[in-house]
Amino acid sequence: MDFFSTSKTIGILGGGQLGKMLLYSTRKWDINTHVLDPSDDAPARIACNKFIKGDLMDFQTVYDFGKNLDLITIEIENVNVQALEQLEKEGVKVYPQPHVLKNIQNKCLQKKFYNKNKLPLHPLKNLIGSMK
Repeated sequence: MDFFSTSKTIGILGGGQLGKMLLYSTRKWDINTHVLDPSDDAPARIACNKFIKGDLMDFQTVYDFGKNLDLITIEIENVNVQALEQLEKEGVKVYPQPHVLKNIQNKCLQKKFYNKNKLPLHPLKNLIGSMK
């Protein structure tokens, strides 16, 4: 299928190069997109349907951005997770989910997750030793 159209609106938190690349795909499918980024010069600004300048870490800004969207995703992990949790409670789909973002934002929680799931890690001692 070469064309897909939807009445759904996707929001992207962050408007950098990754967001811009994501938007190139959404444009092929005629998906309505909104982007929130703190910079007027965000690369994704030129490829979205609606651009909003705002602080990604501010609860009210992220909440207001997302409350009328069908789905929110991220382009950068430094976003207000509490706002995303509230939006998810109100029926907005959030990917990755806020509980996952909490692990991504906290390197200690990440390491605990990796250890719990038996994912290999470099011990800091070995990492430092390899830098000498």
